[in-house]
Amino acid sequence: MSALKSFVKNPLSLFGFLLAKSSNEERIAAYIIREHDRGKTIDDILDDPYIRNRMSAQEVGRVLERPDVLRAIGDDMVEAGRAALAQSHQA
Repeated sequence: MSALKSFVKNPLSLFGFLLAKSSNEERIAAYIIREHDRGKTIDDILDDPYIRNRMSAQEVGRVLERPDVLRAIGDDMVEAGRAALAQSHQA
């Protein structure tokens, strides 16, 4: 019965691991976006010990599927493609 009372008082006590994983993914996603904004390639970012020591390949794959990460990396790739296309039309 005391376990039930404990759960009612603090429901996160049993499911805190879910939040921890989420916060770790948040930090990794922010790191990927920040490093990409600094000019690093995605290969260099994913090979960084900061990422490799904190997440499995499956977890990194899940982070890379996040809309905020896709948007940050994808928008830059689209802009680079447009710039390359504009240069090829000028030549």
